[in-house]
Amino acid sequence: MTVPSDHWVDDFLTISRRKVPVKVGFLRQNELKFYPENPRIYSIISSDGNILGQTDIERKLADLEHVKRLVHSIRANGGLIDPLIVRDGDYVVLEGNSRLAAYRILSRFDAIQWGKVKVMLLPKDIPDELVFALLGKYHIIGRKDWAPYEQAGYLYRQHKNYGIDPSEIAKEMGLGPKEVSHLINVYSFMVKHNDNNVTRWSFYDEYIKSRDIRKAREGHSDMDRTVVRKIKTGEIREAIEVRKKLKIIAKASGSILNDFLEKEGSFNRSYERASARGYDNEWYNRLHKFREFLLSDDARSDFSEMEDGHRKKCVYELKKINEAIEKILKRLK
Repeated sequence: MTVPSDHWVDDFLTISRRKVPVKVGFLRQNELKFYPENPRIYSIISSDGNILGQTDIERKLADLEHVKRLVHSIRANGGLIDPLIVRDGDYVVLEGNSRLAAYRILSRFDAIQWGKVKVMLLPKDIPDELVFALLGKYHIIGRKDWAPYEQAGYLYRQHKNYGIDPSEIAKEMGLGPKEVSHLINVYSFMVKHNDNNVTRWSFYDEYIKSRDIRKAREGHSDMDRTVVRKIKTGEIREAIEVRKKLKIIAKASGSILNDFLEKEGSFNRSYERASARGYDNEWYNRLHKFREFLLSDDARSDFSEMEDGHRKKCVYELKKINEAIEKILKRLK
C-alpha cells in the first residue's frame, strides 16, 4: 500500500487468528531501532560474546552479503515494497531489520531520498506472544530465510524464557511437534557446550538425530564432551562425517568406540577399524535396522494391538522370513 509521507492509513494485521489494528505510513529511519531478539541479530550478538549496542548491530548487519544485495534491490525499486513492521512507542523494528540496515547504508549517500521508510506500526502494548507468532509466520512458516540455527534459537528462547511448551509452539508455527523438539534440543546442546558457531549447526543436528549415536551416548557419559571437542578442533571436519563415520563408530561400540573416546586424533582410525569389521556394509546395516525394528517397543506394541486379519498376515510374513534366514545361515556355515 503506497501512502503519502505525511499521512497514515488505518489497517489491520491478522496474527494467530486475531485482528491487530495497525497504521501504515512513513517514519524517519534514523528514529527506528534494531530488535535484539530477532534471531538473525541474536545469533550475531551471541557469536560475538559481548553486549552490542544499536551502532554495533548496524555495523555488523551492514557487512552481511544479503544486506548488500538489499541495498541494490531497494535502490533499483526506489524504496520498499513491503513495509517494515515497527512497534509503536519504542520504534523497535520487529520485522525488517536487514532492510533497515540497507536504508542506513543508502542514507549515507542521499540522506533526503532515503531519510524516511515505509512502516506498518503495531500497537505499543502488543503482547509478546503475538510478536512471537508474527515472526514465526514470516520466517519459519513463510519465507524461511532464517538459517536453521536462527530458527532454533528463536524457538529455544520462547520455550526457555517464556515457558511455552514445544507442543504449543508447534501448533502456533504449524510445525510437527517432533521437529520443534528436535530444533530446541540441538540448540540446547550447543548452548550447554558453549558452541555458538552457526557453521557447526549441521554437525550437532546430525549428532542429535542419529539413533545409533544416541544409544552410544546413553552408555558413555563423556561422549558428548569428547565429540564437541573433536568438532571444535577440526578432527571431525564435516557434518557428513558425523552422519557416516561417527555413526559407524557408535554402532561398532566396544574397543573401537572406547579408542575414539579416549585417544586424540583417533577419529579416522576408529572409523577404518569399524569399516574393516563390516559395520558400514550395506547388507549389515539393512539387517541391523530390521533387527532393531523387530525388537523395538513400538513394534511389539503395534503387533499386540493389531487386528486379527492383519496379525495373521504379519505372522505369515515372519514365518517366511524365518525360513529364508535358516537357509541363509546354512549357506554361511
